[in-house]
Amino acid sequence: MLSTDMAADLVGTTPVTINAWIAKGRAIGLTQARRGFKLPSWQFEPALWDAVPKLSKALGTTEGCALLAFLETPSGALGGRTPRQAIEQGHLARVIEVARAEGY
Repeated sequence: MLSTDMAADLVGTTPVTINAWIAKGRAIGLTQARRGFKLPSWQFEPALWDAVPKLSKALGTTEGCALLAFLETPSGALGGRTPRQAIEQGHLARVIEVARAEGY
């Protein structure tokens, strides 16, 4: 998990931009008890980076916990794989279909 500052350094932007991405569903940010967010580092891998905003739209949420729960929960519609695994294996279109069906 990355802090907002660490994520900004990783992608070459500012913490303000990272916070805006979280608010728009462009990035997954988990609210901390203290101020700030923690961000899963794997979302910045190319296949997942392109998928996050599409999933946010398909699920109808920008809430970090909901996005993370969807991505990390095995799905019968994906042969028991997690949506994250399916995306990493090149099945983004199928994951988007599943997300639309499960929309929050």
